[in-house]
Formats: sequence, structure tokens, C-alpha cells
Amino acid sequence: MAVPLRTDTPLALVPLSWLLGRWEGAGVLGHPARGESDTRFGQVVEFGHDGRDFLSYTSTTWALDEDGETTEPLDVETGYWRPQAVDLDSPAPADGPRPVELEVLLTHPTGVVEILAGTARGPRIDLSTDVVARTTTAHEYTSGTRVYGLVEGDLLWALDVTLEGHPLRSYASARLKRVD
Repeated sequence: MAVPLRTDTPLALVPLSWLLGRWEGAGVLGHPARGESDTRFGQVVEFGHDGRDFLSYTSTTWALDEDGETTEPLDVETGYWRPQAVDLDSPAPADGPRPVELEVLLTHPTGVVEILAGTARGPRIDLSTDVVARTTTAHEYTSGTRVYGLVEGDLLWALDVTLEGHPLRSYASARLKRVD
């Protein structure tokens, strides 16, 4: 699938340009080890840029009832996705697009700030927690992994987390459609 490239996209953001825009959809979250059942949620994600070499990012989620109606807000994430410079002088790998190293900074209103590091390779992004800082009132979140991918024109993502002494487990995933 061809991804339209906006003329104002900085060169460093071209490998991530497929993310730009507004995405909406639904998913499920829950942590079985904590006794949580799956909760359906709605989500809006926006990726943008102001001409500099990073993406701005906002994600808003809310719980959905069995009819798909909004019941309560769940979470908001805001942050920045920072691709690192790619060495265009080195030969491209034979097995696909050049990998792009990423740093992602996220803040949550629950008192958690996290830095993730990872790689974008074509329409797939793999991230892992590098650093977590928590306020004294935040829940005990210690690490996570995230995968994002462009599948059949939709943005799919999955989050695994380590919470409150439980090992890394699946926590949330969603399928979002581009709306802008």
C-alpha cells in the first residue's frame, strides 16, 4: 500500500510518515494476572510534526459498553517520537528497508513518565521500556513492550506490561483506521 508523503515532511521523518495523521478505532485491555477481565475501549491517536525532526503523539482512550457507547475516560498519553539519523552512505540491507532507531518519550496523567527505545523497519515498529519514572501515587509500572504496524491500511498495536510484581504480560491492543 502506498503511503502519501506530505511535502512538509522533514527527511528524518520519512520512514515514519505512514504514522502521520489521526487514527480512530477500538481495542481491548486487561491484565489477567491482576484479576482484570477484558475491557473494550475506543481510541483516538494523532501523530503530527511542526517541521522539526520528531513526531508529536497523543493517544486518548475511553471505556466502551457492550453497545459500543462511551462510558468513562481511561487514559491519555502524550509525547514525542524521535527517529535517530540513518547512515545513508552504508549499504541498504538485502532483507528489507533500513532500520531506524527510535526514542519515544511518553507522559501519563497517572504519574508515570516513560522512555522507550526501539526500531522502525518499514511499516513495523518495536519498542521496549528504557526508563520509567513514577510519582509516589502512581501504580507500580516497571516496564513494557509495544509493537505498531501498518496492516491492510490500518494501524495495529499491542502493549505488554510488567505491573505490580507480575511478569510481562499482554495488556492492551487495538486496530485503528486513518481518518485524517
